Amino acid sequence: MDGLSQRVERFLEQRNLVTDVLGALEAKTGLEKRYLAAGAVTLLSLYLLFGYGASLLCNLIGFVYPAYASIKAIESPSKDDDTVWLTYWVVYALFGLAEFFSDLLLSWFPFYYVGKCAFLLFCMAPRPWNGALMLYQRVVRPLFLRHHGAVDRIVNNLSGRALDAAAGITRNGGCLQAPGCL
Repeated sequence: MDGLSQRVERFLEQRNLVTDVLGALEAKTGLEKRYLAAGAVTLLSLYLLFGYGASLLCNLIGFVYPAYASIKAIESPSKDDDTVWLTYWVVYALFGLAEFFSDLLLSWFPFYYVGKCAFLLFCMAPRPWNGALMLYQRVVRPLFLRHHGAVDRIVNNLSGRALDAAAGITRNGGCLQAPGCL
């Protein structure tokens, strides 16, 4: 547990949006940043467990900060941070796809949104604990390398059909040879 508390202390010493807000609250209330942070995490966890709209809050956590960090990464001269956030978005998209098909079942589990938030935070954690990089290297990349040829053929076939359909629509003035079309 010492490692975690040391990492939290180091994070609270850094200068970023979260620590700036905590610093302003510390100046107004007189409470230390670490207690304010612990209180915020506790309230957030309780809200995810019992609050209305936990799904929205969880999706905001998984989207807002990563979107902000992605914009900063795009604007930075380094490409390493771009790779980190592109990897996050690939894993986030695959998780969202899996969640789409299982959400009706999983949302009935009592700690689903806490678990989902923990997973998303794990995926956006700084290196070496970055879950998105781990999942990409161990699951996504091997599957991609094994199946990308077949997926490329399917996508090319579908895009060719879509272009043919679009050309047919424009030739026929918007009519797809349906009954009643001239």
